[in-house]
Amino acid sequence: MADSERTTTPLNGGFFVARSEIMDADGVRRALWRMSHEILEQNKGIRDIVLVGLETGGVHLARKLAINLLEIEGEEIPVGTLDVAFYRDDIGIRPVVPGNPTDLPFDLTSRVVVLVDDVLFTGRTIRAAMDAIVDFGRPAAVQLAVMIDRGHRELPIRPDYVGKNLPTRRDELVDVQEGGVWLGHLESEES
Repeated sequence: MADSERTTTPLNGGFFVARSEIMDADGVRRALWRMSHEILEQNKGIRDIVLVGLETGGVHLARKLAINLLEIEGEEIPVGTLDVAFYRDDIGIRPVVPGNPTDLPFDLTSRVVVLVDDVLFTGRTIRAAMDAIVDFGRPAAVQLAVMIDRGHRELPIRPDYVGKNLPTRRDELVDVQEGGVWLGHLESEES
């Protein structure tokens, strides 16, 4: 769940109600720091890497990873944003809610694209992101970084970098923010 989907914002006819804190702000910071180092190790540095945050939840995480990588390597890494609303396979089943416009101010051809998202659930958003990426070039590789992997995959997609594995029930929601990660549920507006 993204920043825009807080307890005060209606979400699909209801409100997110936090039940338990999974990670505090320090936990999120430490997970991002570890993931930054893992990205460097896996790719033997930052040469030819670009970070692409998925709208809306992955954008702030991609920017934080970029800040960490700058601090570690002393070199800026390009960061872009990707809205996959029109690439999803459930258009017509649920309303299309475009986020902010896609902003990829660099060529993806022959680059290592690290897709960044807040929560990995069924894998359908990531599949849509991979479809969208090829419209912008042919990357050398696509890697996936997520803060929370909650399971329930419907497609054979596995993240390369994970902040935390969090088994959940299908009806639970996960809210990832800079200040922490919460597990909760959707409460209807009538309640």
